[in-house]
Amino acid sequence: MSPDRSDAHQAQVEIDGRRLKLSNLDKVLYASTGTTKAEIIDYYAKVAPVMLPLLAHRPVSRFRWPNGVEAASFVEKAMPKGAPDWVATVTLDAPGSSRERITYPVVDGLPTLVWLANLAALELHVPQWTVGPRGGQRDPDRLVVDLDPGAPAGLPECAEVALLVRERLASDGLECVPVTSGSKGLQLYAPLSGEQDADVVREYARRLAESLASDHRSLVVSSMAKALRPKKVLLDWSQNHHAKTTICPYSLRGRPQPNAAAPRTWDEIEDGGSLKQLPYQEVLDRLDDLAPVTASLLVPGPRVPPS
Repeated sequence: MSPDRSDAHQAQVEIDGRRLKLSNLDKVLYASTGTTKAEIIDYYAKVAPVMLPLLAHRPVSRFRWPNGVEAASFVEKAMPKGAPDWVATVTLDAPGSSRERITYPVVDGLPTLVWLANLAALELHVPQWTVGPRGGQRDPDRLVVDLDPGAPAGLPECAEVALLVRERLASDGLECVPVTSGSKGLQLYAPLSGEQDADVVREYARRLAESLASDHRSLVVSSMAKALRPKKVLLDWSQNHHAKTTICPYSLRGRPQPNAAAPRTWDEIEDGGSLKQLPYQEVLDRLDDLAPVTASLLVPGPRVPPS
């Protein structure tokens, strides 16, 4: 980014030929650490080389905290008023409706990513499918397993379940990548061929979850019923529904601490007792190590086995 004019509050910048006005740069968005919007924008600019390929061709839903994570937030799907005309978009049916249409932004480069960060869109959520050059919805190119611990279970228990999921996926010819969510749990992503529709992928994930819950009753649950979840890890297969979205790897989280969703190595998962969520500064420090893990998310995988 090349600033033309800046002070503690705002700056005019040019990024890849696009001009942006950045505002309220000194506003604190994470009170616990004093992290400002300027630091958030800087973070997203630095992770852009590894994050942009994971956002590419996917409609983005944004969770925004304009007054910081201690204040109210809201979810934004449609393009906001006053958006730059150079932001790429795609118009799709609203989830669960064939009459309502939503025009989403598509993050196709650094200028759009910085524009969203300037809007205090701390969390960027995307579906497991992409859109084609004419805006058509493609079949999912990855399967996601969301591991959500029920207190007092935490990341160590999620790591234990992740190893069970990895083994089961491997027996079906699928390889997966672990991503700590930046919140409570972690996700496992398995690249797919993109040749099966979301219902097929979701059904496979459901069978996987129910099978593991049956085999490991003291640790895994596949039902969202709250009464079943304490001390166990929910294996949430529903994230593969075509209308669902998941936090994009490298996205920040709107939590008291400025943690980010981060790809992890299997060595870290196997040493689950010391596993923790990563603050965004640590994600930046580890970008070179995380880049190969991220690249493996982009390699096409096989089809899921038939039922």
